[in-house]
Amino acid sequence: MRIAYSVETVRNAERELMARLPEGALMQRAAHGLAVACAGLLRDLLGRVYGARVVVLAGSGDNGGDALYAAARLARRGAGVTAVLLAPDRAHAGGLAALRGAGGRVADDSSAVLAAADLVLDGITGIGGHGGLRPDAVPLVRAARDSGAVVVAVDLPSGVEADSGEVAGEAVRADVTVTFGTYKPGLLIDPAREHAGAVRLVDIGLRPYLPAVPEFEALQHEDVARLLPVPTGESDKYRRGVVGIVAGSARYPGAAVLAVAGALHGGAGAVRYVGPGGDAVIARFPETLVHEGPPSKAGRVQAWAIGPGLGEGPEVGEGHGVAEVLASDVPILVDADGLRLLDAATVRGRTAPTLLTPHAGEAAALLGVPREEVESARLTAVRELASRYGATVLLKGSTTLIADPDKDVPVRVNPTGTPWLATAGSGDILSGLSGALLATGLPPRDAASMGAYLHGLSARLASKGAPISALDVAAHLPDAWRNVTSARP
Repeated sequence: MRIAYSVETVRNAERELMARLPEGALMQRAAHGLAVACAGLLRDLLGRVYGARVVVLAGSGDNGGDALYAAARLARRGAGVTAVLLAPDRAHAGGLAALRGAGGRVADDSSAVLAAADLVLDGITGIGGHGGLRPDAVPLVRAARDSGAVVVAVDLPSGVEADSGEVAGEAVRADVTVTFGTYKPGLLIDPAREHAGAVRLVDIGLRPYLPAVPEFEALQHEDVARLLPVPTGESDKYRRGVVGIVAGSARYPGAAVLAVAGALHGGAGAVRYVGPGGDAVIARFPETLVHEGPPSKAGRVQAWAIGPGLGEGPEVGEGHGVAEVLASDVPILVDADGLRLLDAATVRGRTAPTLLTPHAGEAAALLGVPREEVESARLTAVRELASRYGATVLLKGSTTLIADPDKDVPVRVNPTGTPWLATAGSGDILSGLSGALLATGLPPRDAASMGAYLHGLSARLASKGAPISALDVAAHLPDAWRNVTSARP
């Protein structure tokens, strides 16, 4: 599992560790790990470190010091290293002296050295920066990207917000980010994540000084394999759980088919479908238990998933059983058109768990803010929704986030997926899949996390770089499940 902590938490841990180490030792650990990573990149790129052209963009803080000390180590291995100082009067004195002592130099003409660089180290601001890059740094960063050099961010790309993943202005777009001690939220959450490139974690001894419970989690195969439900010899279809799907309409019958497709691969023993799309569902999936409704007459379920394709007419609330499902005493998942009918007080008053799965536009409508505000501050939005509705919230998007109503529970960040997943109906597949996982008895946070992980992995397996449809994603869910469970001990 990848775990991440806020800047304040990291700073506190660093202070505790530095109090137990000789002065400067922590920076040297970071510089060593950074230099090793850069040397590996240069060998991959050029086959050597000797003679490689390295440029350091060094700011005035410790981030600049890390970069300068690492560059000094590269210079001692024969790289030609040049520093571009953004604040010459406040450059890290020890790091600059080490670089000069190793044969490095300070640039007179930054444009010339950047144009010829093989590797550029971004040591401008790191985790302490706010509000995007300063104007004087922007031309340097653009020149670094235009040069075609490999750009390596030190701890975090300069200009992104470490705690929220927001990008308030111009920011470095790195090919690789070498981060120290632990992941930072901005390395896991878009839009900042897109600026980080490949992320490499360097152990500097910080872990014993960080809290046992992280602030953010990104599950890996082993974590998902441990949580996924597995039937036993005594299992039958009812013991494994029954999920009820309320989806589709005369206008959108395909949503019913897609939601059921996701549910059939979600680990539950049976799927009950309720709604006007029964004929379409049976034609495609004859194993489905179909009922015209209302939900209260369809038979017992262990969880409901409601919302995809219900439509927008005035009859939706009563005619499709949204109120009945909200009043039920089993876990429910609400998506798409079902979200428009929600009242925060009603959701908070439920005795059973609720999982909401909006995309950015739906989240904006629930919060009463512009969509752009949600997309630029996804972490803030998902936390606010979970708090306001007293529900677990899965916020779909380029980074899928899962927040618990308890603010002390770590926010989960889904690491799987592909841009090709942005296709009509893929959210309906996710609703059915996550609803079925709810019916197996998983808590809503785990059901949402497992659903998002399998959904994204299935899309990768289906796509392999090519366009896919929602049903392609559903068809590859068994492959994704097997891929994950292969990691089970």
